[in-house]
Amino acid sequence: EAMRHAIEDVEYAEYLFDRFYGIGSCESGGVTRLGYTEVEDEMHRALCALGEEKGYGHFADQVGNTYLYRQRYSMDEPYWLVGSHLDSVIEGGRYDGVAGIIAGLLVMGWAERDGVDLPIRVGAMRCEESSNFGRSTIGSGLITKEIYKHDVGEAVNKQGETLHEVFDRKGYSLTPDRIQGIREYLELHIEQGKVLEEYGDAVGIVSTIAGPRRFKVHVHGNAEHSGATPMGMRSDALAAAAEIILEVEEIGKSEAMHQSVATVGVVANHPNALNVIPGEVELGIDMRGIDVASLDRMEARLKAACTRICEKRRLKYFREKTSDIPPIEMSSETQQKLLDAAKRLRIPHRLMISGAGHDAMSFAHICDTGMVFIPCAKGISHNKKEFATIESILDGAMVMYEHLKEEAL
Repeated sequence: EAMRHAIEDVEYAEYLFDRFYGIGSCESGGVTRLGYTEVEDEMHRALCALGEEKGYGHFADQVGNTYLYRQRYSMDEPYWLVGSHLDSVIEGGRYDGVAGIIAGLLVMGWAERDGVDLPIRVGAMRCEESSNFGRSTIGSGLITKEIYKHDVGEAVNKQGETLHEVFDRKGYSLTPDRIQGIREYLELHIEQGKVLEEYGDAVGIVSTIAGPRRFKVHVHGNAEHSGATPMGMRSDALAAAAEIILEVEEIGKSEAMHQSVATVGVVANHPNALNVIPGEVELGIDMRGIDVASLDRMEARLKAACTRICEKRRLKYFREKTSDIPPIEMSSETQQKLLDAAKRLRIPHRLMISGAGHDAMSFAHICDTGMVFIPCAKGISHNKKEFATIESILDGAMVMYEHLKEEAL
């Protein structure tokens, strides 16, 4: 009997994955499913159709997030929400977000099959990725009234349209009612790193989601002829930026023991011509960590490094902080219950941090919140090579279900 169920579970999970597979496909082999576009709408319609096949009800909230629910329960009853997202980055992979929705459908199906008394909903949050509007977790941030999302209306998408305009067109509200009645929010996600794979663990239980602090640093020198300007008379903005980039790496390394990281991911060089000394450079810097004191030290060292390097080279610079979200703790009680569930199932597991942001960040301040990570091949994500096994999705879903069975009414 157990073997038959296991085979059915794998087949159903593969079927779910296949139903989403082709939507937003790119010639490159990846998928582009940007938040609040027709392609994301199509993903949500596919989810509703999958729910209907199983006899679940579905509805959308005031910002377009989609929920499936078991029809035997009244809409006023407190419920468990298993959530994730269905959008992707540009030319992204097929597992980020989708794995969590598949896990939710599996858990809901098992509760039905086993007759477990569990008011549960599967929630697909809109626009989790920042790829379209330059802001992440928009759908979940708006309905939880997360303070960092109060000014997203003016955010502009790839087509030059503001979120305000998109919402007006689709009949959504930038000031929705706060979501009510959640007993606990759970989310399964691919790790997007290689910790689980390196340690050979099947699931990770997340303790804290790292807080990103992001900066733009503008370095101003003089754009002059590269042949006619002697070396001693130059104000080379790119050479200064190169020193800052290496300094950022050193800052990250020095705080690594606190699980902090620092990255320069963007370099915009002007005029970017072979025979012109770079006159202006803009750097995009991403610092993340789970220890606020460590983040403070990194920020102070960044400021000091920019000042020191630019003074030495007689250049001007200015620095702006573009985002500052604190590290967010998952509920310690939920963590423990998920760890206990993994233990009972004898699934190899570890407690770990999340370096990436997720919808769970939005829910942490309104209800108990937990995250389960599963391994992804070589830690690759946001890339067409992103890959996780169906078995891994089942492992993570089983840990959530084992925990939820204990919570059942």
